[in-house]
Amino acid sequence: MASDAHDNGGRKLLFPIGALIFSADVDRLMREGRLDPLPYFQRHARGDWGDVADDRWQENNAALLSSDRLDSFYVVTRELSIRILTEADRSATHIVLPTEN
Repeated sequence: MASDAHDNGGRKLLFPIGALIFSADVDRLMREGRLDPLPYFQRHARGDWGDVADDRWQENNAALLSSDRLDSFYVVTRELSIRILTEADRSATHIVLPTEN
């Protein structure tokens, strides 16, 4: 995906996402109908880093310019959270459970 790509809402994405990779557990939860990661992925791609501390938020914002790894965290329910990680070279974006990294 080019850096000037648009999401379905027509808003510009902040960075290339590369290959979108779901962990085995995220894939299982999706197949069971217990997780739709797309809204969280869209937030990540727009620079909304989710439920992270201020220092992580600032590190991610700086990583947009320095091409470092991007790391978001989202609370889906009280029992379920996900992390979304985009590689520094922007070759891939991984959606994983916090226990899987």
